[in-house]
Amino acid sequence: MKENKYTIIGFVLMTLVFVGYMFYSNYEMKKYNEQQAVAQAEQLVEQASQPLATPAEEKAVEAPKEVAPLAPSYAAEDVKEVVVENDVMQVRFSTLGAQIIDVVLKDYTKYAPKEERNELVHLFAPESAYFNMSYYLKDNLRTVELSTVNRNFELLPIEEVGDKRVVTMRLPLGTASIDHIYTLYNEQRPERDYLVDFEVRYNNLSPLMANQKSIGIEWRNRSYQNERSFKNENTYTTLVYHYPGDGDVEDLGISEDAKSDDVASSVDWVSFKQQFFSSALIGRSTVLRAPQLSFATAEPKSGYIKDFAMSTTVDYTPSTSGYDFSFYLGPNKFAVLKKLTDNEGKSLEMERIIPLGWIFSTYVSRYFVIPVFDFLQRYIANFGLIILILTILVKVIIFPLTYKSYLSTAKMRVIKPEIDALNAKYPRQEDAMKKQQEMMALYNKAGISPMGGCLPMLIQMPILIAMFRFFPASIELRGKSFLWSDDLSSYDSILDLPFNIPFYGDHVSLFCLLMAVVMFIFSYMNYKQQGSSQPQMAGMMFMTVYMMPAMMLLWFNDYASGLCYYYLLSNLITIVQTLVIRWTLDDDKIRAKMSAHAKNTKGKKSRFQQRYEELMKQQEAMAKAEQKKRK
Repeated sequence: MKENKYTIIGFVLMTLVFVGYMFYSNYEMKKYNEQQAVAQAEQLVEQASQPLATPAEEKAVEAPKEVAPLAPSYAAEDVKEVVVENDVMQVRFSTLGAQIIDVVLKDYTKYAPKEERNELVHLFAPESAYFNMSYYLKDNLRTVELSTVNRNFELLPIEEVGDKRVVTMRLPLGTASIDHIYTLYNEQRPERDYLVDFEVRYNNLSPLMANQKSIGIEWRNRSYQNERSFKNENTYTTLVYHYPGDGDVEDLGISEDAKSDDVASSVDWVSFKQQFFSSALIGRSTVLRAPQLSFATAEPKSGYIKDFAMSTTVDYTPSTSGYDFSFYLGPNKFAVLKKLTDNEGKSLEMERIIPLGWIFSTYVSRYFVIPVFDFLQRYIANFGLIILILTILVKVIIFPLTYKSYLSTAKMRVIKPEIDALNAKYPRQEDAMKKQQEMMALYNKAGISPMGGCLPMLIQMPILIAMFRFFPASIELRGKSFLWSDDLSSYDSILDLPFNIPFYGDHVSLFCLLMAVVMFIFSYMNYKQQGSSQPQMAGMMFMTVYMMPAMMLLWFNDYASGLCYYYLLSNLITIVQTLVIRWTLDDDKIRAKMSAHAKNTKGKKSRFQQRYEELMKQQEAMAKAEQKKRK
């Protein structure tokens, strides 16, 4: 017991000594820092009272090596900029922060009326460029933060080796240094030439590093409005990222306001995606840990679209000698993005930043629409003609479905007298099941599938969705004129209104107007045929004939004229197909086909009819059982 008592007393005394030492050390450290701050302030006052020294004089009065490397001081005239280019782009670098501050794409121009379209596309505003890497370094008894964006690097001689240009900028830190190395290629391969390799190299940095396990990275810029329609461009402008090994991408979605997200896991690339162009940071030798992503939408007519921001970290250990990154700075072109790979040759899946729809429509776009479109543009320069050929090909492929849908509707019209007779035979609600059974028998005898008219249309939906997503996102249409449209990727305007009509806009798109008119004609033709054979269609007249064309007119007025042109052609061709089918397939021929089908089946029931009748019998039995319970 006594020994335990002495042990407790000893433990308390040791704790008091330790706590006292901690307070004493903190007091001494605080006193030392105050003295250092006073000394630095006096030095700044003395320097401010003297004229600026020449570069030679600055070297002569340079501070001691062990303190100067961490003091972020530079003269504005010391900041240098250098432009390096290849056949597809110009990249401007600044020694302040050793970062890219401007990218100009040589093959693409900003939207303007046709005769004035000569300004090349800039990916972002130079004054908004911000790329920073944060380090915590030991400075005598202090730990200080070093932000590369505030430090002026030394520009080393540019190396030209074969088809590549190497820009190296170095930040000396006493006996250590940090190098930012950018490499541009000119291999005549877009997937290589739009990539700028970015290497970060550490030279003897480990002894200076404080106890940290990661390096912070911040990246920001503001994108210009490069297209005609702010609304449409903003719809397709967002922030996209990719999880390593995943077959799809994630994004922040669409918003007219600010939006942010904290990603819980690591990503291998982040893209500031505009409608037709992207600035992407790719982690080559490392992943980007739990990035914080955000954007803010600019005001219309400001000349900008969004302010992008990303904050992330990369792992660091004392043995880390640097990192390998790449910047993709180029167009959202499927054929180019698809070829981008990681260091192991695996696809980066960057082509998925192009919105192609969902599930089946994505496959239609990837394996039919895009390959056919790319093939046609090799031989045909007129994109209006290319869209016409593509539309005809689609119509030829789905013609069997169109024919089957029309035939099913025509058969319903032919057997309308029999259907009317069944309705007269079973007028009571209690006989609904019997009426349905006889009606299914009639359908089976005539060779009519209950889903005959709907199923072909459902099968066509992936193609319609694929086209809807393809045209507004296809950079191949950008800047291509046809008839009165000077840019098939944007809306065409034959009249600019001095006011804005809600839900419509401040202009009149002729392609959109023609599309709505032709859609009205086609819907009216369908109603005239189906309304007479199916009484329930009469109630749908307002919706199908009037409402849908009006909605399309309002919705598509601000959309890509290439898309409106495609739907216009599609409806025109469908009208022609319908008229030809009607001319070649009259009611007498349809009755003959139905009679032949009835002879071949000889009363056999289809699987659908058998299942339907079983279901009806089950429902009838359940209804009878329910009636017995009530009695």
